Amino acid sequence: MMQRSRTLIIALTAVLASCASRCGAPEPPSAKPPGEHAGAAARPGGASGCIDGTRAIEYIEELVALGPRHPGTEGAELSRRLIASKLEEFGLAPKRRDFTALTPHPDLKRVEMANITVDFPAPGGGKTILVGGHFDGKIIDKGVFRGANDGGSSTGLLLEMARCLAGNPPPVPVRLAFFDGEEAFVDWSDSDSLYGSKRMATDILEADEKDRFAAMINVDMIGDARLRIFRETLSTRWVFAILEKKSRELGYPELITGPRAAVEDDHVPFMRIGIPAANLIDLQFGPGWDSNGYWHTERDSVDKLDPKSIETVGQIVLESLPEIAAGPHGGD
Repeated sequence: MMQRSRTLIIALTAVLASCASRCGAPEPPSAKPPGEHAGAAARPGGASGCIDGTRAIEYIEELVALGPRHPGTEGAELSRRLIASKLEEFGLAPKRRDFTALTPHPDLKRVEMANITVDFPAPGGGKTILVGGHFDGKIIDKGVFRGANDGGSSTGLLLEMARCLAGNPPPVPVRLAFFDGEEAFVDWSDSDSLYGSKRMATDILEADEKDRFAAMINVDMIGDARLRIFRETLSTRWVFAILEKKSRELGYPELITGPRAAVEDDHVPFMRIGIPAANLIDLQFGPGWDSNGYWHTERDSVDKLDPKSIETVGQIVLESLPEIAAGPHGGD
Protein backbone atom coordinates (compact mmCIF):
# COMPACT_ATOMS: atom_id res chain seq x y z
CA MET A 1 0.00 0.00 0.00
CA MET A 2 1.12 3.48 -0.83
CA GLN A 3 2.86 6.25 1.01
CA ARG A 4 -0.40 8.05 1.29
CA SER A 5 -0.79 11.72 1.98
CA ARG A 6 -3.07 11.23 4.92
CA THR A 7 -3.43 12.03 8.58
CA LEU A 8 -5.85 9.99 10.65
CA ILE A 9 -6.88 11.69 13.87
CA ILE A 10 -8.84 9.32 16.05
CA ALA A 11 -10.51 10.87 19.08
CA LEU A 12 -9.67 8.26 21.69
CA THR A 13 -6.22 7.11 20.58
CA ALA A 14 -3.41 8.51 18.46
CA VAL A 15 -3.28 5.62 16.04
CA LEU A 16 -1.60 5.48 12.66
CA ALA A 17 1.20 7.76 13.75
CA SER A 18 3.18 6.73 10.69
CA CYS A 19 0.41 7.87 8.30
CA ALA A 20 0.92 11.02 6.28
CA SER A 21 -1.86 13.52 5.59
CA ARG A 22 -3.89 11.43 3.23
CA CYS A 23 -6.98 10.55 5.24
CA GLY A 24 -9.67 12.75 6.67
CA ALA A 25 -10.50 12.83 10.36
CA PRO A 26 -12.17 9.48 11.07
CA GLU A 27 -14.68 8.56 13.69
CA PRO A 28 -13.35 6.40 16.55
CA PRO A 29 -13.16 2.67 15.83
CA SER A 30 -15.60 0.30 17.46
CA ALA A 31 -14.85 -0.23 21.13
CA LYS A 32 -15.10 -3.98 20.73
CA PRO A 33 -12.43 -5.52 18.45
CA PRO A 34 -13.59 -8.02 15.86
CA GLY A 35 -11.55 -10.79 17.45
CA GLU A 36 -10.67 -13.86 15.47
CA HIS A 37 -13.75 -13.99 13.27
CA ALA A 38 -15.52 -16.25 15.74
CA GLY A 39 -18.98 -17.55 15.04
CA ALA A 40 -18.76 -17.51 11.26
CA ALA A 41 -21.63 -18.96 9.26
CA ALA A 42 -21.36 -22.13 7.22
CA ARG A 43 -18.82 -22.00 4.41
CA PRO A 44 -20.40 -20.74 1.17
CA GLY A 45 -20.29 -22.77 -2.03
CA GLY A 46 -19.05 -22.10 -5.56
CA ALA A 47 -16.02 -19.93 -6.12
CA SER A 48 -16.34 -18.23 -2.71
CA GLY A 49 -16.36 -21.58 -0.91
CA CYS A 50 -13.27 -22.58 -2.90
CA ILE A 51 -11.15 -19.70 -1.55
CA ASP A 52 -8.29 -21.12 0.52
CA GLY A 53 -6.31 -18.63 2.61
CA THR A 54 -3.43 -21.07 3.01
CA ARG A 55 -2.96 -21.23 -0.75
CA ALA A 56 -3.04 -17.42 -0.88
CA ILE A 57 -0.25 -17.31 1.71
CA GLU A 58 1.80 -19.67 -0.44
CA TYR A 59 1.48 -17.30 -3.41
CA ILE A 60 2.55 -14.42 -1.16
CA GLU A 61 5.61 -16.36 -0.01
CA GLU A 62 6.64 -16.87 -3.63
CA LEU A 63 6.17 -13.17 -4.35
CA VAL A 64 8.14 -12.04 -1.31
CA ALA A 65 10.98 -14.43 -2.16
CA LEU A 66 11.64 -12.43 -5.35
CA GLY A 67 13.13 -9.59 -3.31
CA PRO A 68 12.39 -5.85 -3.61
CA ARG A 69 9.72 -5.34 -6.27
CA HIS A 70 9.17 -1.63 -6.67
CA PRO A 71 9.09 -0.67 -10.38
CA GLY A 72 12.55 -0.41 -11.86
CA THR A 73 13.90 -3.48 -10.03
CA GLU A 74 14.47 -7.01 -11.26
CA GLY A 75 11.98 -8.15 -8.63
CA ALA A 76 9.27 -6.04 -10.24
CA GLU A 77 9.59 -7.81 -13.57
CA LEU A 78 9.87 -11.21 -11.87
CA SER A 79 6.65 -10.39 -10.01
CA ARG A 80 4.81 -9.66 -13.23
CA ARG A 81 6.04 -12.93 -14.71
CA LEU A 82 5.07 -14.86 -11.58
CA ILE A 83 1.51 -13.51 -11.67
CA ALA A 84 1.12 -14.28 -15.37
CA SER A 85 2.55 -17.78 -15.00
CA LYS A 86 0.24 -18.60 -12.10
CA LEU A 87 -2.78 -17.47 -14.09
CA GLU A 88 -1.65 -19.61 -17.02
CA GLU A 89 -1.26 -22.58 -14.67
CA PHE A 90 -4.94 -22.16 -13.84
CA GLY A 91 -5.76 -22.49 -17.54
CA LEU A 92 -6.40 -18.77 -17.98
CA ALA A 93 -5.27 -16.26 -20.61
CA PRO A 94 -3.93 -13.17 -18.80
CA LYS A 95 -3.35 -9.91 -20.63
CA ARG A 96 -0.25 -7.89 -19.83
CA ARG A 97 -0.59 -4.16 -20.47
CA ASP A 98 2.84 -2.50 -20.49
CA PHE A 99 3.33 1.23 -20.14
CA THR A 100 6.00 3.78 -19.20
CA ALA A 101 5.51 5.98 -16.13
CA LEU A 102 7.16 9.33 -15.44
CA THR A 103 8.10 9.72 -11.77
CA PRO A 104 9.77 12.43 -9.64
CA HIS A 105 12.44 10.03 -8.38
CA PRO A 106 15.92 11.29 -9.39
CA ASP A 107 17.14 7.82 -10.37
CA LEU A 108 13.87 6.42 -11.72
CA LYS A 109 12.47 9.16 -13.91
CA ARG A 110 11.10 6.84 -16.62
CA VAL A 111 10.00 3.46 -15.34
CA GLU A 112 8.53 0.51 -17.19
CA MET A 113 5.41 -0.90 -15.57
CA ALA A 114 2.72 -3.40 -16.50
CA ASN A 115 -0.80 -4.13 -15.33
CA ILE A 116 -2.10 -7.67 -15.67
CA THR A 117 -5.76 -8.59 -16.15
CA VAL A 118 -7.80 -11.73 -16.64
CA ASP A 119 -11.49 -11.90 -17.58
CA PHE A 120 -14.15 -14.38 -16.49
CA PRO A 121 -17.36 -14.37 -18.56
CA ALA A 122 -20.68 -15.32 -17.00
CA PRO A 123 -23.28 -17.62 -18.58
CA GLY A 124 -25.93 -14.90 -18.38
CA GLY A 125 -23.71 -12.04 -19.49
CA GLY A 126 -24.24 -8.58 -18.06
CA LYS A 127 -21.93 -5.81 -16.93
CA THR A 128 -18.49 -6.65 -15.55
CA ILE A 129 -17.30 -6.12 -12.00
CA LEU A 130 -13.62 -5.20 -11.77
CA VAL A 131 -11.81 -6.57 -8.71
CA GLY A 132 -8.28 -5.27 -8.28
CA GLY A 133 -5.30 -4.74 -6.04
CA HIS A 134 -1.64 -3.81 -6.38
CA PHE A 135 1.42 -6.06 -6.38
CA ASP A 136 4.31 -3.57 -6.41
CA GLY A 137 6.56 -2.86 -3.43
CA LYS A 138 7.71 0.30 -1.70
CA ILE A 139 11.03 2.13 -1.62
CA ILE A 140 11.95 2.53 2.06
CA ASP A 141 14.85 4.26 3.77
CA LYS A 142 15.91 1.40 6.03
CA GLY A 143 16.02 -2.34 5.49
CA VAL A 144 14.36 -4.46 2.82
CA PHE A 145 10.67 -3.99 2.15
CA ARG A 146 9.01 -7.38 1.73
CA GLY A 147 5.47 -6.08 1.44
CA ALA A 148 3.84 -9.33 2.49
CA ASN A 149 0.66 -7.50 3.53
CA ASP A 150 1.07 -4.28 1.56
CA GLY A 151 0.88 -5.50 -2.00
CA GLY A 152 1.38 -9.15 -1.13
CA SER A 153 -2.00 -9.87 0.45
CA SER A 154 -3.93 -8.35 -2.45
CA THR A 155 -1.84 -10.31 -4.93
CA GLY A 156 -2.27 -13.57 -3.04
CA LEU A 157 -6.02 -13.12 -2.78
CA LEU A 158 -6.46 -12.17 -6.44
CA LEU A 159 -4.47 -15.22 -7.53
CA GLU A 160 -6.57 -17.47 -5.30
CA MET A 161 -9.75 -15.87 -6.64
CA ALA A 162 -8.49 -16.55 -10.16
CA ARG A 163 -7.88 -20.22 -9.35
CA CYS A 164 -11.37 -20.61 -7.93
CA LEU A 165 -13.14 -18.67 -10.69
CA ALA A 166 -11.33 -20.80 -13.29
CA GLY A 167 -13.25 -23.82 -12.03
CA ASN A 168 -16.42 -22.05 -10.92
CA PRO A 169 -17.83 -19.57 -13.46
CA PRO A 170 -19.02 -16.41 -11.71
CA PRO A 171 -22.70 -15.39 -11.70
CA VAL A 172 -21.73 -12.09 -13.34
CA PRO A 173 -18.75 -11.20 -15.54
CA VAL A 174 -15.58 -10.47 -13.55
CA ARG A 175 -12.24 -8.92 -14.43
CA LEU A 176 -9.37 -9.38 -12.00
CA ALA A 177 -6.74 -6.64 -12.23
CA PHE A 178 -3.22 -6.69 -10.78
CA PHE A 179 -2.05 -3.07 -10.58
CA ASP A 180 1.57 -2.01 -10.90
CA GLY A 181 2.97 1.22 -9.45
CA GLU A 182 0.49 1.94 -6.69
CA GLU A 183 3.16 3.18 -4.29
CA ALA A 184 4.69 6.65 -4.42
CA PHE A 185 8.33 6.88 -5.46
CA VAL A 186 9.03 10.00 -3.38
CA ASP A 187 5.99 11.50 -1.62
CA TRP A 188 2.34 10.64 -2.12
CA SER A 189 0.65 13.12 -4.43
CA ASP A 190 -1.73 13.08 -7.34
CA SER A 191 1.25 12.95 -9.69
CA ASP A 192 3.23 10.36 -7.70
CA SER A 193 0.85 7.50 -6.90
CA LEU A 194 -1.60 5.00 -8.38
CA TYR A 195 0.28 4.75 -11.67
CA GLY A 196 -1.23 1.41 -12.68
CA SER A 197 -4.85 2.06 -11.78
CA LYS A 198 -4.75 5.51 -13.39
CA ARG A 199 -3.40 3.95 -16.57
CA MET A 200 -6.11 1.28 -16.55
CA ALA A 201 -8.85 3.86 -16.05
CA THR A 202 -7.43 5.83 -18.98
CA ASP A 203 -7.33 2.70 -21.12
CA ILE A 204 -11.00 2.04 -20.33
CA LEU A 205 -11.96 5.55 -21.38
CA GLU A 206 -9.89 5.45 -24.56
CA ALA A 207 -11.47 2.13 -25.53
CA ASP A 208 -14.94 3.60 -24.82
CA GLU A 209 -15.57 0.73 -22.37
CA LYS A 210 -16.72 2.61 -19.27
CA ASP A 211 -20.29 1.40 -19.60
CA ARG A 212 -19.05 -2.18 -19.66
CA PHE A 213 -18.35 -2.03 -15.91
CA ALA A 214 -20.96 -2.14 -13.17
CA ALA A 215 -18.51 -1.41 -10.34
CA MET A 216 -14.98 -1.81 -9.04
CA ILE A 217 -13.78 -3.37 -5.77
CA ASN A 218 -10.23 -2.74 -4.54
CA VAL A 219 -8.49 -4.91 -1.93
CA ASP A 220 -5.38 -3.72 -0.09
CA MET A 221 -3.65 -4.77 3.14
CA ILE A 222 -6.23 -7.45 3.97
CA GLY A 223 -3.91 -10.08 5.49
CA ASP A 224 -3.49 -8.73 9.02
CA ALA A 225 -4.10 -11.30 11.75
CA ARG A 226 -6.01 -8.51 13.53
CA LEU A 227 -8.09 -7.62 10.51
CA ARG A 228 -10.51 -4.73 10.92
CA ILE A 229 -11.53 -3.19 7.62
CA PHE A 230 -11.82 0.61 7.56
CA ARG A 231 -15.22 2.13 6.83
CA GLU A 232 -13.68 3.94 3.88
CA THR A 233 -15.56 7.12 3.01
CA LEU A 234 -14.27 7.83 -0.50
CA SER A 235 -15.92 4.60 -1.63
CA THR A 236 -19.23 4.72 -3.47
CA ARG A 237 -21.68 4.42 -0.63
CA TRP A 238 -24.02 1.76 -2.02
CA VAL A 239 -21.18 -0.52 -3.17
CA PHE A 240 -19.51 -0.40 0.23
CA ALA A 241 -22.87 -0.93 1.98
CA ILE A 242 -23.39 -4.19 0.08
CA LEU A 243 -19.95 -5.45 1.14
CA GLU A 244 -20.74 -4.54 4.77
CA LYS A 245 -24.08 -6.33 4.59
CA LYS A 246 -22.56 -9.43 3.06
CA SER A 247 -19.90 -9.49 5.80
CA ARG A 248 -22.66 -9.63 8.41
CA GLU A 249 -24.62 -12.26 6.50
CA LEU A 250 -21.56 -14.50 6.26
CA GLY A 251 -21.05 -14.34 10.02
CA TYR A 252 -18.41 -11.61 10.32
CA PRO A 253 -20.39 -8.70 11.80
CA GLU A 254 -17.35 -7.02 13.37
CA LEU A 255 -14.97 -7.31 10.43
CA ILE A 256 -15.83 -4.00 8.71
CA THR A 257 -15.86 -1.88 11.87
CA GLY A 258 -12.55 -0.03 11.61
CA PRO A 259 -12.18 3.76 11.69
CA ARG A 260 -14.30 5.78 9.31
CA ALA A 261 -11.77 7.58 7.08
CA ALA A 262 -11.09 8.65 3.52
CA VAL A 263 -8.28 6.52 2.11
CA GLU A 264 -7.12 7.31 -1.40
CA ASP A 265 -6.29 4.07 -3.17
CA ASP A 266 -6.57 2.23 -6.47
CA HIS A 267 -10.37 2.57 -6.49
CA VAL A 268 -10.25 6.37 -6.91
CA PRO A 269 -9.17 6.53 -10.60
CA PHE A 270 -12.20 4.45 -11.53
CA MET A 271 -14.55 6.62 -9.53
CA ARG A 272 -13.14 9.64 -11.36
CA ILE A 273 -14.28 8.20 -14.69
CA GLY A 274 -17.72 7.37 -13.37
CA ILE A 275 -17.40 3.73 -12.29
CA PRO A 276 -18.79 3.09 -8.77
CA ALA A 277 -16.07 1.65 -6.54
CA ALA A 278 -15.25 0.54 -3.00
CA ASN A 279 -12.01 0.02 -1.10
CA LEU A 280 -11.43 -2.78 1.42
CA ILE A 281 -8.35 -1.88 3.48
CA ASP A 282 -7.03 -2.15 7.02
CA LEU A 283 -4.57 0.64 7.86
CA GLN A 284 -3.95 -0.55 11.40
CA PHE A 285 -1.23 -3.05 10.62
CA GLY A 286 0.94 -3.36 13.69
CA PRO A 287 1.54 -5.18 16.96
CA GLY A 288 -1.75 -3.95 18.47
CA TRP A 289 -5.29 -3.21 17.35
CA ASP A 290 -4.62 0.53 17.08
CA SER A 291 -1.07 0.32 15.72
CA ASN A 292 0.18 0.81 12.17
CA GLY A 293 3.78 0.06 13.16
CA TYR A 294 4.51 -2.55 10.48
CA TRP A 295 3.34 -0.38 7.57
CA HIS A 296 6.05 0.58 5.07
CA THR A 297 8.77 -1.08 7.15
CA GLU A 298 10.94 -4.17 6.89
CA ARG A 299 8.60 -5.78 9.46
CA ASP A 300 5.87 -6.28 6.84
CA SER A 301 6.56 -10.00 6.60
CA VAL A 302 4.58 -13.19 5.96
CA ASP A 303 4.62 -14.26 9.61
CA LYS A 304 2.32 -11.30 10.39
CA LEU A 305 -0.43 -12.62 8.09
CA ASP A 306 -3.44 -14.81 8.82
CA PRO A 307 -4.83 -17.00 6.02
CA LYS A 308 -8.31 -16.73 7.55
CA SER A 309 -8.30 -12.95 7.09
CA ILE A 310 -7.48 -13.24 3.39
CA GLU A 311 -9.97 -16.06 2.90
CA THR A 312 -12.76 -14.12 4.59
CA VAL A 313 -12.28 -11.03 2.41
CA GLY A 314 -12.32 -13.21 -0.70
CA GLN A 315 -15.59 -14.83 0.32
CA ILE A 316 -17.20 -11.47 1.05
CA VAL A 317 -16.17 -10.03 -2.31
CA LEU A 318 -17.31 -13.03 -4.35
CA GLU A 319 -20.59 -13.42 -2.49
CA SER A 320 -21.34 -9.71 -3.05
CA LEU A 321 -20.96 -9.80 -6.84
CA PRO A 322 -24.58 -10.49 -7.88
CA GLU A 323 -26.02 -7.77 -5.65
CA ILE A 324 -23.42 -5.22 -6.71
CA ALA A 325 -24.03 -6.07 -10.37
CA ALA A 326 -27.74 -5.37 -9.80
CA GLY A 327 -26.89 -1.79 -8.90
CA PRO A 328 -27.92 0.56 -6.09
CA HIS A 329 -31.60 -0.31 -6.40
CA GLY A 330 -31.28 -4.00 -7.02
CA GLY A 331 -31.92 -3.61 -10.70
CA ASP A 332 -35.30 -1.91 -10.16
